[in-house]
Amino acid sequence: MVPIVVMGVSGCGKSTIGQALADRLQVPYGEADDFHPAANVTKMQSGVPLTDNDRRPWLAAIAERIGAAGDKGLVVSCSALKRAYRDVLRAPDPRTLFVHLVLTREVATVRVGGRAGHFMPSSLVESQFAVLEPLGPDENGIGVDATLPVDRILAKVLSRL
Repeated sequence: MVPIVVMGVSGCGKSTIGQALADRLQVPYGEADDFHPAANVTKMQSGVPLTDNDRRPWLAAIAERIGAAGDKGLVVSCSALKRAYRDVLRAPDPRTLFVHLVLTREVATVRVGGRAGHFMPSSLVESQFAVLEPLGPDENGIGVDATLPVDRILAKVLSRL
């Protein structure tokens, strides 16, 4: 079993798809938001985009979790917006599969604006699209339309596995 990172901008459904995929594969699930240091959460709550320096300890913690999974399998959600971030995440296991949930700025903004109790404001969606680097052809990954029903997204990912 390879580690799987469900990636994309805020509002694309990383948590929903990540948990559903982990349940289907009967492997642990790691929610990326749980790996953020408190300072990152405070910054985002204030509407301030994170910098690469802010993301460094967060990505390192997620990578450590990926490395600890070994061949037992793991699904983790993480925006993984830049190739450099994905390089950190795949370092412990180069087989790591990235599932990019793709959607438009407009849909992401509506989804984030409609969430209750989440620290990420819709005002930061644009900053995520500004740094997003889609998967490269040499990266182990799949892009999936994030507006599809959960079962169809899962079917596409499982067919890739």
